[in-house]
Amino acid sequence: MTRGLIVLAVGAVIWFLPVPAGLKPAAWHLLAIFVATILGFILQPLPIGAIAFLSVTFTALAGVLKPAEALSGFSNGTIWLIVSAFLFAKGFIKTGLGRRIAYMLIRSMGDSTLKLGYTLALSDLIISPATPSNTARAGGILFPIVKSLSAAFDSEPGPSARRVGAYLIQTAYQGNTITSAMFMTAMAGNPLIALLASKTLNINISWGLWATAAIVPGIISLIVVPYFLYKFYPPEITHTPEAKTLAAKELAQMGAMSLGEKIVASVFVGALVLWSTSQFTKIDATVVAMLAVSIMMMTKVLEWKDVLDEKGAWDTLIWMGALIGLADYLAKLGFIPWFAKAVSASIVGVPWMQAFIVLLVIYMYAHYGFASLVAHITAMYAAFASVAVAAGAPAYLVALALAFMSNLCMSLTHYAAGPAPIYFGSGYVDQGTWWKLGFMVSVINMIIWVGIGSFWWKVLGLW
Repeated sequence: MTRGLIVLAVGAVIWFLPVPAGLKPAAWHLLAIFVATILGFILQPLPIGAIAFLSVTFTALAGVLKPAEALSGFSNGTIWLIVSAFLFAKGFIKTGLGRRIAYMLIRSMGDSTLKLGYTLALSDLIISPATPSNTARAGGILFPIVKSLSAAFDSEPGPSARRVGAYLIQTAYQGNTITSAMFMTAMAGNPLIALLASKTLNINISWGLWATAAIVPGIISLIVVPYFLYKFYPPEITHTPEAKTLAAKELAQMGAMSLGEKIVASVFVGALVLWSTSQFTKIDATVVAMLAVSIMMMTKVLEWKDVLDEKGAWDTLIWMGALIGLADYLAKLGFIPWFAKAVSASIVGVPWMQAFIVLLVIYMYAHYGFASLVAHITAMYAAFASVAVAAGAPAYLVALALAFMSNLCMSLTHYAAGPAPIYFGSGYVDQGTWWKLGFMVSVINMIIWVGIGSFWWKVLGLW
């Protein structure tokens, strides 16, 4: 009750404040609703889907937007890309293909703890383009495998945690942080970022462009971070031949690849090809994802009941559709340009590089105050991108750097994103250690993604 009253009070205060010069009343009132919505996402007096539904309803009821305008976000193709990708991921989990891929890699490479760390990261990387729920990927597919590997070496929470379990828990989680940043379809908020960049900066980030920009810093991070954790947070056991035995046993129990797994694997490869060649085929990424799900339904890998049961997809449809509609009209009614102009006026004379770095650091570490990547993105991405570009920073450099930091910030805390409570809750790593390692990994990732990554983006001609 208290949290709900706080949300309402904040929205009401902004609503009744004098409208700043240069802004329409509708833009200011929409800001009040938007801020209250984001605060509701953070405090969660109700589930975020319910908060989004209430926001859209009030927006239309108060006459701030017409009903069709308030509901416009639900017709956006980005929404359906996310819904379709969630359903795509359902096929990976239902058929067991994700587990099979991970165990096959462990059987081939898992004879040392360091190799196991890399194998978990590689498994995550392989399935990440088709799993926009990083929680489903990290929690539903990889976490049970991490637990099984830890148990095989008698590594349990408590005195034996450091045998292998603590290292594997941290490596799997931090690997998921990196893979979430590498593909537009690897984290549910990434398509929202692309949409905000389009609306705010008038630039187009396609699936292929995102993947191309991320591939070099992403691969470097996936090489560096598991090794850093291995050296700075070393496991007590370094030789793990038992892991290969465990993987072989699990694969034997799974048996030969089922028809469903073969279909999902084929559809996955086809989707990757179409996503990465969209600039030639002109086939929209959303259509590709919907085609993949259609094939899985036609071949009965997915049944309609599975589609209806995928609550994460429909929950995302509600809250993200609402947010897209609100964010879109914040720009159309003039608030975003007004805000960027007002803030940029206060940093006149500051070189764009300095302003950009300061904004990037603030954006990254503001996530200590968030328990949701999407809430962070919605609250800060458009505003920070607008200010950085207004200060003179190249638009694609800004858009990509903030996009990747929107994922990499989940390294910081044990509540930073959906997978965090799952891995932290296993009890292998205490909170102080989690925060310390998370901060160090965040610095490493920022150096790699912005330092090295910006040079790669320069090579690509993006700025």
